[in-house]
Amino acid sequence: MRISSILSFVGFVLLFVGTYCPLLRPFHIMNWNVYQLNQPYGLVMLLVAIIGIAASFLNQPKIIRAAAWASMVLVVMLLIAALLKIHFAFSFIPFHKFEAFLARQIKFKWGWYVLFTGAALALAGAFSIRKITVKAPETNS
Repeated sequence: MRISSILSFVGFVLLFVGTYCPLLRPFHIMNWNVYQLNQPYGLVMLLVAIIGIAASFLNQPKIIRAAAWASMVLVVMLLIAALLKIHFAFSFIPFHKFEAFLARQIKFKWGWYVLFTGAALALAGAFSIRKITVKAPETNS
């Protein structure tokens, strides 16, 4: 394995592990991971991580690059969805100060760092892959 493939492999493993890390902590009662936020979305992230791990073992740079981009897009979309979910979760309450108080009780946890680090390492490994060029031997005439 090349260094770039190892970097991508580590990134995809971190993405895999990051799906089980706590992402949100509502009301200081429990921790939610990706599967408790949105299970089908979490399974898609898990599938992308597994495809990236397999592609880095098989040394397939195009598949690694596609999986790395997909992982970054999925993590960013999950962050946007979590922000919107927090912002609009209590919009049915007519008292704006109480609504803002309840929205502030939902805290982000350290799992986001793991997800973003995994996606960034996978992208870094995908961009550092170089094509191998074979030069013909020079003949001295």
